[in-house]
Amino acid sequence: MRTGKGLRVVAAALTGALALSACGGGEAEDNGPASLRVTVWSANEAHLKLFNEIADEYRKSHPDVAEIKFDPLPFENYTTTLTTQIAGGNAPDLAWVFENSAPDFVASGALLPLDEPLKKAEGYQYDDISPATLKLWQNDGKLYAYPFSTSPFGVFVNNDLLKQAGQKTPAELIAAGQWTWDAALAAAGATQTATGKAGLVIRDFDYKGWDNLSTFWTGWGAQAWSEDGKSCGFASPEMVDAMTTLHKAIFTTKALPGPGTTADFFAGDAAMTVTQISRASLLKDDGFGWDLVPLPAGPKGPYAVVGQAGIGVMKRSPHADVAADFLAFLTNPTNSAKLAQFFPPPRQSQLTAETLAKTNPKLKPEQLQKVVIDGITSGVVKPSHAGQAELSQQVRAGLDPLWKPDADVKAVLDGVCAKIQPLLAK
Repeated sequence: MRTGKGLRVVAAALTGALALSACGGGEAEDNGPASLRVTVWSANEAHLKLFNEIADEYRKSHPDVAEIKFDPLPFENYTTTLTTQIAGGNAPDLAWVFENSAPDFVASGALLPLDEPLKKAEGYQYDDISPATLKLWQNDGKLYAYPFSTSPFGVFVNNDLLKQAGQKTPAELIAAGQWTWDAALAAAGATQTATGKAGLVIRDFDYKGWDNLSTFWTGWGAQAWSEDGKSCGFASPEMVDAMTTLHKAIFTTKALPGPGTTADFFAGDAAMTVTQISRASLLKDDGFGWDLVPLPAGPKGPYAVVGQAGIGVMKRSPHADVAADFLAFLTNPTNSAKLAQFFPPPRQSQLTAETLAKTNPKLKPEQLQKVVIDGITSGVVKPSHAGQAELSQQVRAGLDPLWKPDADVKAVLDGVCAKIQPLLAK
């Protein structure tokens, strides 16, 4: 566990790095051929292949651009690594930004306003972008990052493993009106008992990425904090009920793998995983029989949770104008349609099952409609707040005692609120 001093250092990293990148006169302008670096979270070969194909196409008509490099940073510490680069004077020209750090990046002054370069790009169709997808990335009426991916969470299912354990598939449960978290966790626990493999994995949680648990607790009507961001929600009855259910699923029924245990759904090691469609590229053509379904209904009924990511241009980049022009090319209607196979676009004209199916050969139109389109329409975005770096560290530290078999769930959650309420009230 981090010390108090360590927590303060980490919490200050984002604010300090962004303040540094926002102040001063900017980097010295480089009049030579532009070399652009774009930090991204994914090292997936299929993702990078598509990024590079689009970059190569751009360079054909822009001989003044010598190189466009996509630089994958590890997902689990992406934002920390990015802000360390910024603070160390090694900032990228463009950066992928997660929704949980969007408020800090957008308000920092470190990013270049994008409205003008995007609107003036030939054939860009800026008005096609859904206004709802822009809100998180705007400040004082200006757009500071393009909502590159607005991706609802769904459940990928290993039907073969469930059948081997004698369990109904989610599709069968949906047809019977029984696709709930109670049913999903029961099937997951039974599968673990029968096969020895994991039942259900909330991908990228791993007892560290606590905000991914919003894909679970939202079904109980729980929130990390109030809509205005000023009041802690971890001690609410809804959150206590949700986390009590989760704790039982981990330590009693073994429906989820416990701390220190990993299971890769896409390698066939789990019956179900909660994640986004960008992970569909990990499915093998000769692998197991699979499905993609919406999140199970919780006590409050059906719901959806959306993860968002934006791409912004660092204002102090020596090639900021070129970077903005490339971003306009990367996200124009043609390339947005190509990227839609992994990253659901914010363009309203492209958010149809038929359109998405053209670039998503692994997914059926019905799956795209129920998980992606309907999810974007009704979903809530994962937790985000100004000062997220410090908040995240405090929440993670506060939740650490929960991941023990004999934990007092309510006491732990009360402790989380005791830690973060002073931060929320600022």
